[in-house]
Amino acid sequence: MANENSANPAAIRHLIEGELAIFLSAQKKYLESIGSELTPAADALSSFLLDGGKRLRPLFAYFGFIGAGGTHSQEVIRACASLELLQACALIHDDLMDGSDTRRGKPAIHKHFEKLHNQESAVGSSVGFGQSAAILLGDLALVYSDLALHQSGIKSDVLPQVLAVHDEMRIELMAGQFLDVYEQTRSSHTVERALTIARYKSGKYTIERPLHFGASLATTDKNLLVDVTSHYSSYGLPLGEAFQLRDDLLGVFGDPELTGKPAGDDLREGKRTVLVAMAQESMSSADIKEFESHFGKADLDSAGIEKLRSIITDSGAPMHVENLITELTNTAIQALDTPSIVEASRQVLSELAIIATKRNL
Repeated sequence: MANENSANPAAIRHLIEGELAIFLSAQKKYLESIGSELTPAADALSSFLLDGGKRLRPLFAYFGFIGAGGTHSQEVIRACASLELLQACALIHDDLMDGSDTRRGKPAIHKHFEKLHNQESAVGSSVGFGQSAAILLGDLALVYSDLALHQSGIKSDVLPQVLAVHDEMRIELMAGQFLDVYEQTRSSHTVERALTIARYKSGKYTIERPLHFGASLATTDKNLLVDVTSHYSSYGLPLGEAFQLRDDLLGVFGDPELTGKPAGDDLREGKRTVLVAMAQESMSSADIKEFESHFGKADLDSAGIEKLRSIITDSGAPMHVENLITELTNTAIQALDTPSIVEASRQVLSELAIIATKRNL
């Protein structure tokens, strides 16, 4: 790819997907050299990674790199592509913990292997096998994210600072995931706690940290890094919150044809999102009682979903969340108005802000 396409998100996305395909093909060969029984695992992970996704994290990393003065190279594409493997780990484990049956219109990994177990009339628990396979494949994706980064060919002088950002991003992600699980055990819930979970579980590792990752690939100039990463945080933190708030709305009101997940899936799973916390703060005592009697029920039918949606809508929370998404997105875009970020990258990051907050998937 010529350098003139380095400001073209579609072209960069294509390159990222190409590198992912090459990496996963090589890893499949290695797994199959261990045993043919690993072929279904390799195929499932490849399908999970290559059959969908907007590649937001690698894109934010790449344009964070360009914005910090970096020059396009295939090595940088490979390094940025490694973040998609971290995303796969998070999604596979998240689906298992949430008990989600589907992802992007297909069976979640634990459900996929549960089905394989049944089809083969294998011995033991099909549910247990599916759960174990999902844990292991999520772990494998996490290992692969490290391996892909180390094999990317990026310059050795930037590798230590890139790894420092990579480590911090993963720690924050796992901390956010734990906080999310822990929140489900609490008897009371607040908007503040829900926002903290959203920031660490999704927002920071989707936008802010990938931008920092990209900047750390671009330069070893500490003063420049401090300056540009500060601006990236001013952009990435509010945008990350807006990103997760959009996810909250889609989890309750999203069209299954567009989201690839059943209608009202977050309501069946009992996700204590910012949307739900805001809604509960404005509900009457009667509505709270009605809401809690249905919320988090795995067998919740369409009538129950519509009832919960109605209660949430009547609380005014969806409109408040929509307004907050707009406000946060505008704040993020305004933060790009600085010469510290290369102009070509500023334009793309502005476009990515809209993509991240207006998405259907």
